[in-house]
Amino acid sequence: MSTTTAPAKKDVYSPLELFATDRLLDSDERDIAATVRKFVDTRLRPNVGDWFESGALPKELGKEFGQLGLLGMHLHGYGCAGTNAVSYGLACMELEAGDSGFRSFVSVQGSLSMFSIYRYGSDEQKDEWLPRLATGEAIGCFGLTEPDFGSNPAGMRTRARRSGAGENADWVLDGTKMWITNGNLADVATVWARTGDGAGDISGFLVPTDTPGFTANVIHKKLSLRASVTSELVLDNVRLPASAQLPEATGLGAPLSCLNEARFGIVFGALGAARDSLETAIAYAREREVFDRPLSSFQLTQEKLANMTLELGKGMLLAVHLGRMKDAEGARPEQISLGKLNNVREALAIARECRTLLGGSGITLEYSPLRHANNLESVLTYEGTSEMHLLSIGRALTGQAAFR
Repeated sequence: MSTTTAPAKKDVYSPLELFATDRLLDSDERDIAATVRKFVDTRLRPNVGDWFESGALPKELGKEFGQLGLLGMHLHGYGCAGTNAVSYGLACMELEAGDSGFRSFVSVQGSLSMFSIYRYGSDEQKDEWLPRLATGEAIGCFGLTEPDFGSNPAGMRTRARRSGAGENADWVLDGTKMWITNGNLADVATVWARTGDGAGDISGFLVPTDTPGFTANVIHKKLSLRASVTSELVLDNVRLPASAQLPEATGLGAPLSCLNEARFGIVFGALGAARDSLETAIAYAREREVFDRPLSSFQLTQEKLANMTLELGKGMLLAVHLGRMKDAEGARPEQISLGKLNNVREALAIARECRTLLGGSGITLEYSPLRHANNLESVLTYEGTSEMHLLSIGRALTGQAAFR
């Protein structure tokens, strides 16, 4: 007869301890999460308030992320760590617990810039760029969104035309891309452009940012993602060799597949912002006295904390489930939409609610929830608005595309 020893009872649990989500992870996954959390706590968290206030992010962080193996960590070869999807997701969660800007940097580098080259590039393009991008020696960005075409990238106006005849003729690019993370830090930009008027006439190009005619302009006066560099890319008669074209990228499906990779990181990442907000609020409520009692002893406070813990835990279960699917048979885009829609929406609600528990102190950079809430307003919108993810799910349920 076998016996099972019940876990020792504690007086106080952290939110995810109540769900025992660590039991869903293997030792390597837990070690990766712990390593990234330590880096965030020692290197990033002490500085994030200053970076957020100044609206800047040091480029040298790229090499530090590279030394940790975070850049393109779910890719194989070329100096990449080759981890599973769940490990990548956990790293995104720990980074975003520090700030959404940190996760955005790593996500754009690995799941947009590097993945576009890894999946659609030539052997020469992979050999030239992926090893340097993996170490952070080079920084990449991803130019798809345009000023008038966010949710509808098929309407892009950026054009690529041949200059000369034959397969080896140069390409010349003209157009503007908007809301590009890492744009002013980047050494290479993956730029998507029309090569004709047909539905499938969209191609990707690798544009070194020192190419004549390429300009990156920092977007200032942001109220969100301030510890992150966001840019406008302008391409004015940018001439590229034929070898700059991504040979395997044909049609809009190529950039959209890259976005799906990045969205998976958001599914986990948003939970990091929510968890940090909730842990901050719990610690504050236990210390703060109101009417000669700890704020945490009031029923309304405990109701808020319990409801937020429930949503955080459910989001974590969904994220791990999607990660296991991705590592096995793969997760479909509409399934990633389920995760992105739910987890960002709930994370934003948690960050806002946590701010209410902090009272006046909650509007300062000394505490994280309002900073997280401001950042999550951007995360809610980029890489697919909530409305577009709702319609993606609706299309899967009904077979009808409501946005066409």
